[in-house]
Amino acid sequence: MRQVCNPTHQPFSIRSVAELDSPVMYVKGVGPRVAELLAPKGILTAEDLLYHLPFRYEDRQNPRSLDELQPGETASVIAEVRGSLLMKTRKAPIFELTVGQGRLALKCIWFNAAYLEGKFHAGQTVAVYGRVEPSRSSSNLKMIQPQWELLPDATDDAETRLLEVGRITPVYESLGGARLASRWQRKTIFHLLESLRGMVPECLPKAMLERLMLPDRERALREAHYPPDGTNFSQLLSSATPAHRRLLFEERFFLELGLELKRRRV
Repeated sequence: MRQVCNPTHQPFSIRSVAELDSPVMYVKGVGPRVAELLAPKGILTAEDLLYHLPFRYEDRQNPRSLDELQPGETASVIAEVRGSLLMKTRKAPIFELTVGQGRLALKCIWFNAAYLEGKFHAGQTVAVYGRVEPSRSSSNLKMIQPQWELLPDATDDAETRLLEVGRITPVYESLGGARLASRWQRKTIFHLLESLRGMVPECLPKAMLERLMLPDRERALREAHYPPDGTNFSQLLSSATPAHRRLLFEERFFLELGLELKRRRV
């Protein structure tokens, strides 16, 4: 149960969504067709999209080196594509991607993944996330079925590079295949936050926030999606930053409030 507090009415436009309860189709980058894809996910308004938070983060400011990896850990790595191979077997096709940093290499393996053929080219930069395992055939390590994302290069616009590399980057559950994966969500939510700058109404008492040392609603949403420099990465991974604690408290507060109002009506 969320409390929507509307600010003073301002002229509406698709480029500047001034109210949290505006239909999501009017958010820049969405439109009617994408809104139809978002509806089954429960994302009907601008507010719903803002509360679709990252499920993890990648530290692309200080990426892990391949020589730091240990078998058994789950890690995020940024490396260069060296080559790929689709191997056809009796059971299912196996796609193997080799990425590297200097002289070190990492094998990434996906089963039944013929769809990956042609997606990678030597020299591209890719982020992979998965469980690190020893390789039987060499001294290199490998990942099985890792999550992956190609990173921007010089041909991408400055805004895309700003949101994707050189920072702590949010990673989202896809909202509808590759089209509505993390990169689309980062850009769309960034534009939405910018259009609402200074206009996200507070729904908790100021005195309560001060007593609990929690940030205001707009700051919490902004920092949950785009953690500022210096954010404790371990706290991010455990949803323990001030921004996350504020949003979790808000959810519990209105849940308890709703239950109390229901009890009083009985």
